[in-house]
Amino acid sequence: MLKLRQLFCAVPNPRVVCRGLVGSPGEMAGDGEAGKRSAEPGGAQSAEKRLKTGAEDGGEDGRRFPKRKVVLLMAYSGKGYYGMQRNPGCSHFKTIEDDLVAALVRAACIPENHGDDMKKMSFQRCARTDKGVSAAGQVVSLKVWLIDDILAKINSELPPQIRVLGFKRVTGGFNSKNNCDARTYSYLLPTVAFKPKDHAQDDASFSLDPATLQKVNRLFACYKGTHNFHNFTSQKGPRDPSAKRYITQMSCSEPFLRQGAEFAVITVRGQSFMMHQIRKMIGLVIAVVKGYAGEEVLERSWGEEKVDVPKAPGLGLVLERVHFDRYNKRFGGDGVHEALEWTAEEEAIAAFKEEHIYTSIIETERQEKSMISWLATLSNHSFDTTSTELRRSGDGEQVT
Repeated sequence: MLKLRQLFCAVPNPRVVCRGLVGSPGEMAGDGEAGKRSAEPGGAQSAEKRLKTGAEDGGEDGRRFPKRKVVLLMAYSGKGYYGMQRNPGCSHFKTIEDDLVAALVRAACIPENHGDDMKKMSFQRCARTDKGVSAAGQVVSLKVWLIDDILAKINSELPPQIRVLGFKRVTGGFNSKNNCDARTYSYLLPTVAFKPKDHAQDDASFSLDPATLQKVNRLFACYKGTHNFHNFTSQKGPRDPSAKRYITQMSCSEPFLRQGAEFAVITVRGQSFMMHQIRKMIGLVIAVVKGYAGEEVLERSWGEEKVDVPKAPGLGLVLERVHFDRYNKRFGGDGVHEALEWTAEEEAIAAFKEEHIYTSIIETERQEKSMISWLATLSNHSFDTTSTELRRSGDGEQVT
């Protein structure tokens, strides 16, 4: 036995070879610290594992909490914020994520240095909402410490116009942007936006008649399917494949009265949207309904020629919800993960929209009249000429 032991242990790192054959003296005798660690379930390997994962554990009051990948369901009023996405180094342009990250740090959900480098917590949002745009169903994915009463503690560190309404565990590789199949937006606007251009535009007593509403919905239905929306953003050229976007639904609801004026909600669902795309889709339909442009401009806007498309104000735009159909089909019923549906949170979502989003949009519209002011600029657009003809005439492309 001694000769056998010497033969095997003569190679470099003899402990690697000898383990499992005869063991070290301590392991053979079953005494000493080495013997105790290997004999117990929480032995050397478990201690090493605890040491490795301990760097990911944290929380408050010195207690240890596991770090896991989760999604947070967020609702917020975008008034006063420069969009959703954080801009490090631009503290004078406050974003929703600035307040969210600060709250996560103060609530002891993430280490402080993760707030400076969001990649460390694998942070991703479903949609980068623009300046002033609100959300009722934004979803972000990130790694956090699973502290007790996590939602209550995060919300206690947030301003009232930002709430985290839901929380679910997800797979380790989940990415809220890449795993999102579709996004649904709404746009709240005063129905006077559809009033004929030759009538007074600031008439608060205006009521949208059924025939005009039917026309509005017929025009919105033209957007369904896949089209080249390069004219609906400043970021894409006419031959850029990513300018083609798929729209599954777009319509305007029945009007309703609020604070003495009539409003309506436009809803649009699509696979994804480019910057300003929805506002321009709405702006062009408004221009057609009011009589500034013919209906043929819709078909022309999907061609390669540059078309002057007006951009409706950002005030009324709301990210309603995001959809994870493929993820839910694959993981929602695996017995480990939950489907990313928020049925239990619907009441809280509706209450937040009523108190913070719709109220803010309507009050701001009545005070600042952003829609009325924008309607006055529609006559500046040249809907019947292309950008080439505009440059030829010396007018240049219109500002939208």
